[in-house]
Amino acid sequence: MKGKEELLEKLGSEVNELDLSKDEDLSIALMNLISLEEHLYFSAMKTKKTGFIEKMYKIRGIRTELMKEIVDKGEGEEWCISKHLLAASMRVIETANKIYEEESGKAENLYNLAFDLYSMFWGINLGLEDEEDLETETLERGMEEESSGWLENTKEIVKKVIDCCVEK
Repeated sequence: MKGKEELLEKLGSEVNELDLSKDEDLSIALMNLISLEEHLYFSAMKTKKTGFIEKMYKIRGIRTELMKEIVDKGEGEEWCISKHLLAASMRVIETANKIYEEESGKAENLYNLAFDLYSMFWGINLGLEDEEDLETETLERGMEEESSGWLENTKEIVKKVIDCCVEK
């Protein structure tokens, strides 16, 4: 498994020079657009009104254009995986928000899982993933064990280079 130093080296020697604040804002916007697509779909199914489907396709077009700013279609499935990671992260955050007052411990676990998903999105889109290492790590780690390796390194990098508070 590549070490954190190697991953940081991929980004350049001065991580602080890498400004992803606008990309972070855009990724959050994408999460909300995906949620809006889902909402419009379910509204259409509940009400049988086709206007919701028409709106959903307009939102989808906007989301697709904005995704091009931070997601490379690449050789494989990066585009779809990226969209699903953002969607899943947003839904897990929403779930945690809904249960926080009654089950704060469970909610905090969900917040951590949402950050894992969000970090995976950035790991893929910053080119930090190593598919062989990721597959081996996932098989060896299983779901019960503490995260380590690729995901932990990616989360550390995300914490260092993605800062929504940077104003330009």
